[in-house]
Amino acid sequence: MTTSSFLLSFSVAWILLLLVAGCAGKRNWDYEPISIDVRTTDASKINIEATVESMGRDGYAFTGKVLLNFDMDETTMVEATAYRSSTGSEEDYKLLPWSIPKQTFEKFANSHYKEIVYKNLEHCSNIPKPENVYPWPKGNYSFDRCTATGDGMPEIVPEGYYKVIFTISGEVEAGFTTIVKLVTKPDMIG
Repeated sequence: MTTSSFLLSFSVAWILLLLVAGCAGKRNWDYEPISIDVRTTDASKINIEATVESMGRDGYAFTGKVLLNFDMDETTMVEATAYRSSTGSEEDYKLLPWSIPKQTFEKFANSHYKEIVYKNLEHCSNIPKPENVYPWPKGNYSFDRCTATGDGMPEIVPEGYYKVIFTISGEVEAGFTTIVKLVTKPDMIG
């Protein structure tokens, strides 16, 4: 499992990560992280802690720590699947066409990480700059009240509950499932 995979989990960027990265403009949506569940087959190689934290009147954010203790190589694969529900009920989630097909971590690092993940998490974490992400450096990474800035994400997204299942496979298998609720920002002018 790669650390960058979990980086997305600490931000709603995971939900929108699967959308076209070329969208521009200011987002017209806000979100509230609902949950994040992490998994790993070997905590000695990658240990992950993640929570949704209240920020009082400022809403909610993801906070967490990742300890990466293995070398990621060409056998490390990344994939993600996104779902949407209008009610948040488990049986209402429908598969979305947005996804990250199974690909090497290097390909992921040169596209989604560079264009979306880093831009949305650099302000709240110690993740490496895109030019230093492959191979991913072993070490401890922290995420302090991370919220998506919206960079690289679409301006308009339908309201509802979004669930992203992100999986890394290779030397170790790990991943996360995150759920966020998206709402349209109120129009303060009209």
